[in-house]
Amino acid sequence: MKLGIVGLPNVGKSTLFNSLTKAGAPAANYPFCTIDPNVGIVAVPDKRLEVLGKMHHSKKVTPAVIEFVDIAGLVKGASKGEGLGNQFLANIRECDAIVHVVRCFEDSNVVHVDGSVDPVRDIETINLELIFADLEVLDRRIAKTAKSALNDKGLKKELEILKALKALLEDGKPASDYKTDDPDIEEFVRSLFLLTSKPVIYAANVAETDLADDGASNPHVASVRKYAEETGSKVYVVCAQIEEEISELDDSEKADYLDALGIKESGLDKLISASYDLLGLLSFLTTGEDETRAWTIKKGTRAPQAAGKIHTDFERGFIRAEVISYDDLVACGSSAAAKEKGLMRLEGKDYVVQDGDVILFRFNV
Repeated sequence: MKLGIVGLPNVGKSTLFNSLTKAGAPAANYPFCTIDPNVGIVAVPDKRLEVLGKMHHSKKVTPAVIEFVDIAGLVKGASKGEGLGNQFLANIRECDAIVHVVRCFEDSNVVHVDGSVDPVRDIETINLELIFADLEVLDRRIAKTAKSALNDKGLKKELEILKALKALLEDGKPASDYKTDDPDIEEFVRSLFLLTSKPVIYAANVAETDLADDGASNPHVASVRKYAEETGSKVYVVCAQIEEEISELDDSEKADYLDALGIKESGLDKLISASYDLLGLLSFLTTGEDETRAWTIKKGTRAPQAAGKIHTDFERGFIRAEVISYDDLVACGSSAAAKEKGLMRLEGKDYVVQDGDVILFRFNV
């Protein structure tokens, strides 16, 4: 999973990025690695892996990972070259979703580029810049396709779709509003990597005092939640400054600190939960002496395609899947005990993988 982080300058975007990438990368598990100055890979915290790793004396425990791409703060006029943000928009075109950090705290010491805190205005400023950036992409594609479409029915259809998308954007609406039941058209629209076609998670950045009630008493958060509900997006409340402090702590200290703040989850945990929910993802697990590992797939994925996440040969030569739920396996204490109790199931090609399934794939190529 790859998430692009956007926002105006001085909303806490880079602070959040730095704390998330540091907090989610325990050195013993999956070291934080900087691919370039604005990309970080973090481990998805999953306590189930540690339990299974100990149970099977695994030599290696490998979590699922999320790649975060942070770009310079966008400002009004970014699409026309204002500020630095527009130079980096290409970096987030291939992300699965956008995390839009929105300032929901008042602080006279932190300058707001527009002079006041108004999260909905800020959201609309960024959205407009993303629309302009997408229009630029569509204009180039339309010009290129129009030349070749005269004697090609397929390209004529593509040109119609491109023009329909352009009309939508010119009306101030995102490309995600373009609806079709045709999977081929869906795939074509996806291949354009339009920024406004991506699902959005709003990170409402609040002061520490607003964390305990999850921003319920903050009118700025309320306005973001209302906006997100109207646009089918997700919201999670975070305090970037607190996340930065949490990122410096080990696991036991982190739990105590969260407890003292009156919150149950860190910002990273909330973001991962919102991301999986928004994108319709789940994790299945494989475990053994060599390795215990989490694999991320779309909800509704069948067993052979899940096997293909591990290796294409597993999907090509799929025979069956030996499946047990994580809870049943832990309750039994071992795979052998689970088999004896009849809790290990043999599933075929039509089996839809569930979150927390522990699977051993049988295949032959």
